[in-house]
Amino acid sequence: MAVLWNWKQQSESQRMAFGGIFMILLPIFIPNLFGPLGRASPSLFSEWNAPKPRHFPLLNAALNRQIPTRQQAALWSPLPNQNWKPCVEPTASPSLPKQSRGYVQVFLDGGLNQQRMGICDAVAVAKILNATLVIPHLEVNPVWQDSSSFADIFDVEHFVDVLRHEIRIVQELPSEYSWSTREYYATGIRATRVKTAPVHASADWYLENILPVLQSYGIAAIAPFSHRLAFDKLPVDIQRLRCRVNFQALAFVPHIRLLGETIVNRLRYPTDKLEASGAEFQKQRFIDANKEGRGKYAVLHLRFDKDMAAHSACDFGGGKAEKLALAKYRQVLWQGRVLNSQFTDEELRNQGRCPLTPEEIGLLLSALGFSNSTRLYLASHKVYGGEARISALKKLFPSMEDKKSLASAEELAKVEGKASLLAAVDYYVSMKSDIFISASPGNMHNALVGHRAYLNLKTIRPNMVMLGPLFQNKSMEWSEFQLAVVDGHKNRQGQIRLRKEKQSIYTYPVPDCMCRT
Repeated sequence: MAVLWNWKQQSESQRMAFGGIFMILLPIFIPNLFGPLGRASPSLFSEWNAPKPRHFPLLNAALNRQIPTRQQAALWSPLPNQNWKPCVEPTASPSLPKQSRGYVQVFLDGGLNQQRMGICDAVAVAKILNATLVIPHLEVNPVWQDSSSFADIFDVEHFVDVLRHEIRIVQELPSEYSWSTREYYATGIRATRVKTAPVHASADWYLENILPVLQSYGIAAIAPFSHRLAFDKLPVDIQRLRCRVNFQALAFVPHIRLLGETIVNRLRYPTDKLEASGAEFQKQRFIDANKEGRGKYAVLHLRFDKDMAAHSACDFGGGKAEKLALAKYRQVLWQGRVLNSQFTDEELRNQGRCPLTPEEIGLLLSALGFSNSTRLYLASHKVYGGEARISALKKLFPSMEDKKSLASAEELAKVEGKASLLAAVDYYVSMKSDIFISASPGNMHNALVGHRAYLNLKTIRPNMVMLGPLFQNKSMEWSEFQLAVVDGHKNRQGQIRLRKEKQSIYTYPVPDCMCRT
């Protein structure tokens, strides 16, 4: 018995040893599993239970859809003239003040489009104060760990040149202020740093609170600065200045524009056509120009990331494992401060609060009249749920492309791994598209809706409140679904909407940035 007991003890010890070694090695092979509950963890669990299509009858009908020529013609036709034109020039001849009151620094967090809006506000604040603006400092993005600077993304010379008659801009502070750095403000409380700027502060607030700092020290650093200037009750010329920065002064650096234009050309004229002879190529372009949707492309901003999926508190069909992972993720990141989690999935969908899945956005596009030969460019970061989540969309639109499918590794080398530069390329391609559609609201959606409205370009805004009940109706046939979708989006394709009080001037540029023709 003693021998048997010793053998069991040794066996148990060996199992424990092997178990310990396994636990040590497992994080090496599956790091996301044992890391802190970060932004990659929930997708790990959900991809073990690959999400399947949730709307089989509609999906099967969409795969065999027949689209009338008239519907395609209406879909791809440009927007008619809406009797508004860009109007961003100052009402009187611009002139710089004789003397600057000091230097204004701003530190901008967020992603590319949030920073873009912050830059516009910074120029306006400097103008209100009659101060010199230091080229804004872009904070390292905590999500994507992108350290790209203003000069890495935007053409500094163009920025300064467009605004030279309105505001003084410097790329660096003079030597007597060289101490005023991000590191300096991170190590203690400083008299020159203003941390108390309220969200949507008035012009008077800046004159009352920032001007005294400038007068005392010659410099004021405002951080944080996102959304720190009101959209209302500002002089007309300050509003127009913000518009001019957004729509004229902020141009991407040449290599981003070049890469964007390369992608645009490959979307409009696929590679096999580019390899044809010059005469054949010109002939093909003429043929394409006379066929509905040929030589054209649409951009889909498929905003379906882990943060959005978790914060929405909706059910996306990934089963119990996905629900559990998203609930845990939600609890860790927001400690229960997610209002949506108080509602049922049905209530959330009826209220239009659930992001459209790739499958649902594919069904929406199909119902609107996009054929399976549509050149569809995917502007998006990694999709939550991976390839399984996007498979239905790919079946509906086999000609779907993205940066990596249209550009070589060498062409992408300067932007690879840099979220802001990749977003800038997507922004450029989106602005050149015939149609832009965003699956869910967000900063990129807001920025592009406004920019494309400014240029009178077609932009489809999904009717989330209408779509929620449609997707819950499992007995609805394709013809009924298609009719409801078309009818529900007649006035959501870029028609001008006047900005209401407190709404963003960058999303609704009328009437601040545009005039009646």
